[in-house]
Amino acid sequence: MAVYKLNVELPPERRSTFGVGFNSSGRTEQQQAGNFDMQDSRKVTMEMEISLVHEEIGGNSSSFPSSNSSNEIELQNFSRAGFVGKPPGGKHRKQYLPCPVEFAEAVDYFMEPDLVRNFTQFSLGYVNSEERPPAMNSSRSGFRGHQTMEQRENSFYASNQTLHCGFVKGPPGSPSTGFDLDDNDKAYMRKCIVAVSSCIFGSSDFLRRPASKNMSEFAKENVCFVMFVDDQTLEKISSEGNKPDDRGYVGLWKVVVVKNLPYSDMRRTGKVPKFLSHRLFPSSCYSIWVDSKLRLVVDPMHIIEHFLWRNKSEFAISKHYDRQCVWEEVLQNKRLNKYSHREIDRQFYFYRSDGLTKFDTLGPNTPLPSYVPEGSFIIRAHTPMSNLFSCLWFNEVERFTSRDQLSFAYTYLKLRRSNPDKPFYLNMFEDCERRTLAKLFGHRVLQPPPTTGP
Repeated sequence: MAVYKLNVELPPERRSTFGVGFNSSGRTEQQQAGNFDMQDSRKVTMEMEISLVHEEIGGNSSSFPSSNSSNEIELQNFSRAGFVGKPPGGKHRKQYLPCPVEFAEAVDYFMEPDLVRNFTQFSLGYVNSEERPPAMNSSRSGFRGHQTMEQRENSFYASNQTLHCGFVKGPPGSPSTGFDLDDNDKAYMRKCIVAVSSCIFGSSDFLRRPASKNMSEFAKENVCFVMFVDDQTLEKISSEGNKPDDRGYVGLWKVVVVKNLPYSDMRRTGKVPKFLSHRLFPSSCYSIWVDSKLRLVVDPMHIIEHFLWRNKSEFAISKHYDRQCVWEEVLQNKRLNKYSHREIDRQFYFYRSDGLTKFDTLGPNTPLPSYVPEGSFIIRAHTPMSNLFSCLWFNEVERFTSRDQLSFAYTYLKLRRSNPDKPFYLNMFEDCERRTLAKLFGHRVLQPPPTTGP
């Protein structure tokens, strides 16, 4: 058996001083989204923590401390609510290590998903264009389209349907809704049967090439490695010695330039190639998503064989290295000011009203080993159920916040609840295995623009 090992690496939190990233305009995601006051962020976060803890343990509001309470009392509240470990910011940090993964010696063959298991079959079509809703003043149609709540509800049923899944064009004569690709690149991507993809928008990262020495000749000849970038990133990586050759390659990466980004939020734009690989690579049977902070070090065919074929799964993603419950993820996003607190609240309360419950570690009927994924590495077969889940997850990220870890469990549980007789085979593997598949690096640190005036 082939065994891959990596050196010890540090968790992502240790690679950021404040946990707040700047986008290409120099503004934080929260400032771009609005409804956010950096000066009051800690107070708002603490008050929300107290509110959530109060609600979960059925306490009286008078028994909870004010936002000026000490860290010890804050930790006590977390313990009472069932959270484990110290809140972020302590002196002692956990270390998260890779673990050995036993891969097949060689995977120089290809297996259709239908030969792995009799996956749920139905027909999916996609809304490609729509007329502008009468209530809209702008002639520009959104990239996701204008999905009604009734359409959203119906889209969760695994049956023959046509649903919104990005790439929706507006009325004739209206501007492009974004993510425009060169025709030659689209022709190349239509031929891909197995795709490994990543993206860098707004020069947010360095280009990290897959470890070519670990890739088999079969993978090099049969797998498409595609890196999506915008013009700004192309210029930046070219200046750093990663200029594409005459065929558009940098190492194994085929660099594909995206014109007219659909969102000003670079994180949200990155969800397009992350979730919609079945749309970008319409002939592919399998795809692997690798976040730009990672360097792929394992042959993709080994990965597909181990996490999909061997486990008879159609979608694979790792558990989060530290959190299991969406309640915890909400609090962490607020503590680190990852997004507008108001928008997080809106999403969280909507999900709770639609049936999202806390993760129950000991529950015999808990369908997943964790409700919080580490979403930087995704392996999928392009089956109808996997494609539907990817569309649904993308639509949630587009409708609410771009923090996809907040919407993963809700999307999965609602899909499962809506289709009790149609299984979705999702493999949620250990995070230490993910750390064996790819080497973790820090994101590029972008400096905010200089301030002017007094």
